[in-house]
Amino acid sequence: MEQGRARERAADRPLPPHDGAARVPEQARGEQARGEHTHGEFTRREPSHGEFTRRGLTHGELTRGEPSQGERAAPGLATPRTVQRHSVRGQILQALRTALVGGELVPGEVYSAPVLAERFGVSATPVREAMQQLAIEGAVEVVPNRGFRVVERTPRELAELAEVRALIEIPIMLRLARTVPAARWAELRPLAEATGAAAARGDRAHYAEADRAFHRAVLSLAGNEQLLTVADDLHRRSQWPLVSGPVTRHGDLVADAAEHTALLDALIAQDVTVVQSLVREHFTGSAE
Repeated sequence: MEQGRARERAADRPLPPHDGAARVPEQARGEQARGEHTHGEFTRREPSHGEFTRRGLTHGELTRGEPSQGERAAPGLATPRTVQRHSVRGQILQALRTALVGGELVPGEVYSAPVLAERFGVSATPVREAMQQLAIEGAVEVVPNRGFRVVERTPRELAELAEVRALIEIPIMLRLARTVPAARWAELRPLAEATGAAAARGDRAHYAEADRAFHRAVLSLAGNEQLLTVADDLHRRSQWPLVSGPVTRHGDLVADAAEHTALLDALIAQDVTVVQSLVREHFTGSAE
């Protein structure tokens, strides 16, 4: 019993700073003093130095001026930036979403808000708030007194999401193909090219963003904000990694990006038959 209590006290103890660790700004430390207690929250395993060092957790890096002397980032992480309190949660949320898509947050693993916060150089409060938002979205689940577990998804769930997306987006795209002038479609060319560039680099995180941006731009021409909200949420969920599935192959990204370009060409040509074939293939392929 005494050993169990000792372990709980050790789990509650904040991690000591290590070489290269980001220093928490004074304002953030004040927030940390008010809301840092975690009641035994810990990770199932201590993330390795290489974890969280890829693009996922740095893409949404915080915005600030020059770092003060002695203020350094943890290995692989951009130096945290002093920002207005209300914007921290949003930036952390974006970074965590990117890490989720990029595979830095592993399905089935439990992550502690204080440990993640240390790597961001902020208090645990905005990290915990961001993770709670991901829980609402279904990306993670709360594990009492431990942290947040990344949800383990199955191929069946991915297929169901693709089916729902197809039911929503295909009729809209076919209607737009008949009504939107070619010049409007041509304006979306840079977005299609952005997906191709990210795919060519094998950059899954940036590809996911470019992919959603292209689909949002197409659907925005319908002038329905509720449609955009629902479709974007479904699209984001469809990009979460599978529990045991292989990492998205480079060739798959390139092929998917090529479909965007082909679809745009068909929309510019107002070839409804080709548009219908391409969009059905696009969603069928994403469900495989």
